[in-house]
Amino acid sequence: MMNILYCGDSNIEKGLMISVLSLVDHIDTELNIYVMTMELETEKKKYKPVSDPVVDALDEYVKNSKFGGFVKKINITALFNKTIPQANINTRFTPYCMVRLFADQVPELPDKILYLDNDVVCRRDIKDLYYLNMNDHEVAGVLDYYGKWFFRNRKRNADYINSGVLLMNLDMIRRTGLFRECRKMCSESKMFMPDQSAINKLAEAKRLLPRKFNEQRRLRHNTVLQHFTTSFRFFPWIHTVSVKPWDVEKMHNVLKLHEYDDLLDRYQAFKRRIGYDEE
Repeated sequence: MMNILYCGDSNIEKGLMISVLSLVDHIDTELNIYVMTMELETEKKKYKPVSDPVVDALDEYVKNSKFGGFVKKINITALFNKTIPQANINTRFTPYCMVRLFADQVPELPDKILYLDNDVVCRRDIKDLYYLNMNDHEVAGVLDYYGKWFFRNRKRNADYINSGVLLMNLDMIRRTGLFRECRKMCSESKMFMPDQSAINKLAEAKRLLPRKFNEQRRLRHNTVLQHFTTSFRFFPWIHTVSVKPWDVEKMHNVLKLHEYDDLLDRYQAFKRRIGYDEE
């Protein structure tokens, strides 16, 4: 059995569908998938939670897969409102990036869980990642491709991890109070990438993982999980490239990537079958 966590608002739905379908393709055990979401209205925007129809359709899909499991929605609106990360609520990063920091306060979440961003696609079985011994570690992750240079702590080797793929020992986190301290920091200090910055600054027991478990740059032969983050390109000029798995034309024309065509075809069919309205 594997426990997986996603977090976000209705904007993660397309990525959530692709990511869950990709997991079912490659995992040969029961998948218990939790989706933490909430309602929120800030000075700048009103956010909607992940919809019940999407969660219900994914739940049916996973339940009917070879190894079974479930997809369950957890609404944490009340929890979030008790500890609003005020200093970072109106930054360029959506407040939902901090939802994962409330995982320790949800009793039904298991002691060990793998958090995935919605733009992470599974390419191979993740058992070598999921079943790592985490007894002495709060979190495990891959070095952030750019952050390992920009946020380097000179007193020690590079250890700034990307929080898009995060193996979490919730039992230890609940005991050490790591996420409680992260929430406090997000409430008091404005930060770039607030959740990731707080975790990296405050985690005392991080485990570094091989790049193949969170490939943030380009597909490689041994990639297990590919994370479609924004990247820099230096030719013919310096610019950023941001392509998400659901942007099929850009996957083909910008990234020249056809690795996931079969998955994306099934994603399109899944959307049509459930009558998903992208608007």
